[in-house]
Amino acid sequence: MWIPSKLTRPGRLHNAIVRPRVLEMLRQAPCYKMVLFCSPAGYGKTTMAAQWLTDKNAVGWFSLDEGDNDQFRFINYFIRAINKATNNCCPNSQTLAERRQFSSLRSLFSEIFAELSEFHHECYLVLDDYHLIQNDEIHEAIRFFLKHLPDNITLVVTSRATPPLGTANLRVRDMMIEIDNHMLAFDAEETTRFFSQRISDVIDDTTINNIRDYVEGWPSALQLIALQAQHQNRTLAQSVQSVSQFNHAHLWDYLAEEVFDAIDAKTRHFLMQCSVLETFSDQLVNELTERSDALSMIESLNRYGLFIYRLDSESNWFRFHHLFAEFLAHERKARIPEEEQPLHRRAANAWLKLDIPHQALRHAQRANDATLISHILIDHGWRMFNRGELHIMETAMNELGTEQLYATMKLPLLQAWLAQSQHRYNAVEDMLLTAENEMASRDIKLTTSEKGQVNALRAQISINKNNPENARKLAELALSQLDTTDYRSRIVATSIVGEVNHVQGKLNRALPLMQQTEKLARQHQVYHQALWALLQQSEILLAQGYVQAAYELHDSAFRLIEEQKLHQVPLHEFLLRLHAQVLWCWNLLDTAEECAYKGIHVLGNIDPLKHLHCYSMLARIAIGRGELDKAGKLIEQIELRLQQSTYHLDWTANASMSLLLYWQARNDKDSVMVWLEHATRPAEANNHFLQLQWRNIARAQIFTGALEEAGQSLSFLQSKARTCNLITDINRNLIVEAVLAVMQKDETTAALKLSEALTLMNQTGMTGNFLIDGQTIYPVLQQLIQQNALGDMEKHRAQHLIKEIAHKQRSHSVHFDEGFIDKIIHHPDVPELVRTSPLTQREWQVLGLIYSGFSNEQIAQELDVAGTTIKTHIRNLYQKLNIANRKEAIETAEGLIRLMGY
Repeated sequence: MWIPSKLTRPGRLHNAIVRPRVLEMLRQAPCYKMVLFCSPAGYGKTTMAAQWLTDKNAVGWFSLDEGDNDQFRFINYFIRAINKATNNCCPNSQTLAERRQFSSLRSLFSEIFAELSEFHHECYLVLDDYHLIQNDEIHEAIRFFLKHLPDNITLVVTSRATPPLGTANLRVRDMMIEIDNHMLAFDAEETTRFFSQRISDVIDDTTINNIRDYVEGWPSALQLIALQAQHQNRTLAQSVQSVSQFNHAHLWDYLAEEVFDAIDAKTRHFLMQCSVLETFSDQLVNELTERSDALSMIESLNRYGLFIYRLDSESNWFRFHHLFAEFLAHERKARIPEEEQPLHRRAANAWLKLDIPHQALRHAQRANDATLISHILIDHGWRMFNRGELHIMETAMNELGTEQLYATMKLPLLQAWLAQSQHRYNAVEDMLLTAENEMASRDIKLTTSEKGQVNALRAQISINKNNPENARKLAELALSQLDTTDYRSRIVATSIVGEVNHVQGKLNRALPLMQQTEKLARQHQVYHQALWALLQQSEILLAQGYVQAAYELHDSAFRLIEEQKLHQVPLHEFLLRLHAQVLWCWNLLDTAEECAYKGIHVLGNIDPLKHLHCYSMLARIAIGRGELDKAGKLIEQIELRLQQSTYHLDWTANASMSLLLYWQARNDKDSVMVWLEHATRPAEANNHFLQLQWRNIARAQIFTGALEEAGQSLSFLQSKARTCNLITDINRNLIVEAVLAVMQKDETTAALKLSEALTLMNQTGMTGNFLIDGQTIYPVLQQLIQQNALGDMEKHRAQHLIKEIAHKQRSHSVHFDEGFIDKIIHHPDVPELVRTSPLTQREWQVLGLIYSGFSNEQIAQELDVAGTTIKTHIRNLYQKLNIANRKEAIETAEGLIRLMGY
């Protein structure tokens, strides 16, 4: 449950001063990205913003507190504010935020912008008291939000200090209106109107000017002076004399002596009790103070102007002015210290009655009540866990003593899952071991179901650590121990058993287990696990050679993501990655590239190291197109990530494939030799990633001339693939076996291997894998067609491959890499003008891209330079080659390519 008061505009006080000079500055606000109210406490930032926006219809207001430093809480409230302003224009974004289905705030903001594109009205979003935000990731996200903010929306920020939101840049670019303390300070005319509404005696100009100059127009100080005059029944001049020593350092003393002491004892006590709450309603205060007249008391105090703001005229939610709240907290601790813990304890219970456990947990912590903390975590912990409120849970858990933490196994299990959810696997093991020792020392015996939960957790750790056999034993044991109603743990355990069978090559066992996991997860609405099960099924079907069926499962997974708003979860990237791999194998490079870029977008910048898979795919696509310069940049990203982190073999094998293909295209044998020397040689090859690693080894051995070793590697690899019925890998291995046979000048074996590979291709459609080695197998394919050694379907596929290989070779030459340019320059039949022209490497690249049909804009995007730079390159190469226009450039490039034999 979210606190409605945080999303409501403060109600205007009945005697608020209208500020025409400030409002005039704000008249042009729709033309600016941001309006910043920045001043010390008490200058009326919030009041001024509320006054200005009173007659605006599309306003979203978010009143911040320290708890909003939690990203999950911040973004949920912020999107609700956006929806309130835009008539619920961003429902998908709100659902994603509520379910914590986003990888980063940036990625979620991208979804917000997509939905906001349908909203075209003038709109204002307010972040009130932004100085309370200390989270750098939130600052970065808001900077991103500002940068891409639609023109019809203005962000309004109130803060005591300049927020780290790029305000200097906005100021220089005249994209921000800044209302500082000098603008917010009352001038003489406003001060006169202020006191005229509050004090009945005659006010002379000299007294007004003296007051205004003395406090420099600080509205809160003026309010304090007016309050003293009212409660002490003094004239304004007398009040001025009594505060002659007034300054900021004396604020609390002044409030205590001149305001607080003037209130009756019962009201003072009531205010101090209420001050433990950052925001409050009459219901909360009734529970806290144990009195039934809370609402009338609050409204009475509000009429006196005692720094209490009604946050919504339609509901009874309030907050104190921050200065007054600080003062009250000071007085509470000084005057009634014995009530501090009981008040926080009652506040915790009050929040629990409103079903807002995270607020209750904070008060339980402030009450130092470990028993209450443990009860809240036991009763509400899993709900908070599912909402993503992990930080406050861990903070509270760390405050528990051993007696509370280990009274039962419930809290240690919750603590372990908190660590597991953040991938701290070693910590999970230590936590479980400690918990079991603590239980034993207390003579507390775990129930059978609790033992099952522990084993399910340990099975998860084992599979993450690539110890499948141990994971299987633990998962199967867990399933035998868990209660039938413990759906979460049973789903996890079943999934692990299926995954173990998958990695061990027992695909016929793995598939039904993953189907069972999906069914169970859907039934109990554990949609993340349902998505994971779908992806595992897809990988199994792909390994079995049922590529079309795997592809269709992707459609089912995409539908699940759409239905359950899972767009921003990392598993969405996994799906896009699998989809891209199938598309690449089918040689649908444009669509595969689109999926890879979407995968990077889903992950965002929350953990750039996890972009490795997508960069590997993008590099492979660039290599396939012959775009070696672009591929080189992607290879740099891959190598950087491999240096910075340790990955599962599945990840490194995919990355290594791209590296080897790039080095092969560059004829870089030294790099291949270094890789081969340090390459991991798995003991088994009974799953897709072990197969890939061994295929990488065989490819490297062939390229470096170690043909006998390559034969041994392929023999081992293919034997394992056939034993486990890994049809797709058998298909891929046959192609590499054919390449080896060609290198060994064994045309008969090469033809047999390719013939079998073409037959399997009818099922798998693995065009991309043939094209990797297209130049080597091209003559063998031609020979098979000429000898009529193929069936009709196989012949058709061979003809298609020959066409694609020729197209790919043309694509390689078109991009004019350094080797190709060197051949051109040194070819004896190349025209003298071309041979002696001082074309730069970049100008050759531009010529190749012109021949490929790229527009200037596409060339600029391909080479990652400005459009004006491309125009300069084109002008230069035209002059150097005596070319008049683009048509002649294409003809020149075509002539050179034909001359080189392509």
